[in-house]
Amino acid sequence: MGLIQNVLAVIVVLGLLITFHEFGHFWVARRCGVKVLRFSVGFGKPLWSRLDRHGTEFAVAAIPLGGYVKMLDEREGPVPADEQHLAFNHKTVWQRIAIVAAGPVANFLLALVAYWALFVAGTTAVAPVVGEVTPDSPAAQGGLRSGQEITAIEGKTVRSWEDVNLELVSRIGADGGLEVSARDDGSSVAREYRLPVTDFMVRQDPPRPLQTLGVSPWRPSVPPVIDRLAEGEPAAAAGLQNGDRVLTVDGQAVDSWNVFVERVQARPGETLELEVERNGETRSLAVTPRAREQADGSSVGFIGAGVASVSWPEEYLREIRYGPLAALGQAAQRTGDMTLLTLDAIRKMLVGLISPSNLSGPITIAQIAGDSARSGLESFVSFLAYLSISLGVLNLLPIPVLDGGHLLYYVVEVVRGRPVSERAQAFGLRIGLAVVGTLMLMALYFDLMRLW
Repeated sequence: MGLIQNVLAVIVVLGLLITFHEFGHFWVARRCGVKVLRFSVGFGKPLWSRLDRHGTEFAVAAIPLGGYVKMLDEREGPVPADEQHLAFNHKTVWQRIAIVAAGPVANFLLALVAYWALFVAGTTAVAPVVGEVTPDSPAAQGGLRSGQEITAIEGKTVRSWEDVNLELVSRIGADGGLEVSARDDGSSVAREYRLPVTDFMVRQDPPRPLQTLGVSPWRPSVPPVIDRLAEGEPAAAAGLQNGDRVLTVDGQAVDSWNVFVERVQARPGETLELEVERNGETRSLAVTPRAREQADGSSVGFIGAGVASVSWPEEYLREIRYGPLAALGQAAQRTGDMTLLTLDAIRKMLVGLISPSNLSGPITIAQIAGDSARSGLESFVSFLAYLSISLGVLNLLPIPVLDGGHLLYYVVEVVRGRPVSERAQAFGLRIGLAVVGTLMLMALYFDLMRLW
């Protein structure tokens, strides 16, 4: 069932984002007087189609991952003399720039609308209150203490752990120290702390900002109650059921979920004898955690079971809600921040600060899409917005075959006063296909490595 949900989620997400992207091209092309021959949602054989009064065929095709816009263009076939003024290649360079740029712009606008809707509807976030500080870690050396609430990173206000993680990820490669503001419980005055770091999170896979600083979020006591069993994993195969409360592991009492996880992770491939409470009765079960390889090459035990959710105390929750006008400003800021974060991540990957193994392909996207869909509408919309921004940024990269490559040609045309030669464009196309194909294969390879 989880696999089906993941597949459906990725079809919805990628289908929506790419179709919206293509609609941007379509909408601007129409207003620039270009004849659009086909607007297809999906690829392959059309399952349904109709013609409008402009001669555009609107189609829904069999393969639902994306879509495309086909315009009248002499480079793709002969154009009647009476329609040459409607061809894309006959438009001014500025019109062509507008048409090509409209796709990525549509993705940024979609993200803006998604964030605006979230801010207007209101979201509930967990306050970034420090739970434990690892001895001798950067956080401990800087003076952070358990129970303090983090209020700012490098002068930028944070209101949730998501904000904290985003700010820390944007500081990958930092040297010397990180400025963190935090206040004690019950105090309204924050103090400044400087956390010593060197090559912060350089080439970590995946980046672990809080662990690197030696900080763990405060969490309410979580009882060891099983929930969300994964099909085909050891927990389900052993007969564990949702609602089971783990009492002991190999005869040793278990009083929290964290203790249970630690014991499972410490025994990959070894059989564990469990006592669980089910409907008021005690049962004995045996489960053998399978080995799951970590980024550092070590293995930990994994059984494929989640924990039942617990309620957070009100004082640890923050409601983030704005009026329609204020939400627009917040949405614009969030879209801008996420765009800059994506561009910075690409730059750091090129210079070696971020490991290429952090590239994500369709398998990882499907898993995250499925998880966010199961976590609720808020998580799903937030993931949709971020992926839309990523799609917009990637399409603006100056690589031939992408929108950014075409824009590069048109900028050169503006500077030189004449188009880039067909020969140069054909050579660039081969280079672009090689680059994009290599990146796709790398992303798929790293996806498969994460599964193993």
